[in-house]
Amino acid sequence: MLNFNSNNRRMNKSHQYEITTKWTGNNGTGTSGYRQYDRDHVVSSTDKVPVACSSDPKFRGDKSKYNPEELLVASLSSCHMLWYLHLCAEAGVIVVDYADNASGTMQETADGGGGFTEVTLHPKVTLLSPEMQSLAEELHERAHKLCFIANSVNFPVHCKASYFIEEEATGA
Repeated sequence: MLNFNSNNRRMNKSHQYEITTKWTGNNGTGTSGYRQYDRDHVVSSTDKVPVACSSDPKFRGDKSKYNPEELLVASLSSCHMLWYLHLCAEAGVIVVDYADNASGTMQETADGGGGFTEVTLHPKVTLLSPEMQSLAEELHERAHKLCFIANSVNFPVHCKASYFIEEEATGA
């Protein structure tokens, strides 16, 4: 028996994700004052390379490290790309290169909080042949509808893709 919710999505599989976030910004006095500690931390999981993170430099973070806002935009970009490549492979659309320069907008609120208002993906997709472009364009919408992360956020995620053909991209 299959169980469906109101969106006709199969509800029979659940996945758990475990992440350890460890603050590394204690400069010897802990949080004794707002300017007395660093916002540095490490995100890790079993058998994976740890990721050095901090807060956004606007919030006293280290600009050389990823911040949570960048990681949210990266999660949307990565999830969309993985679904898109999967759908292209199933449909016979041969993608030979894919790069996305995603951007997100976060708006602060008067109380110091805030949230994202939108994210825009800008994938640059290189195809094997021009005959594949029409279908390649259609598959972005399907990838968006399937993306686990896009389905988990409460703001719009836009996709403004551009397409190239392999021989044009390599100059052949």
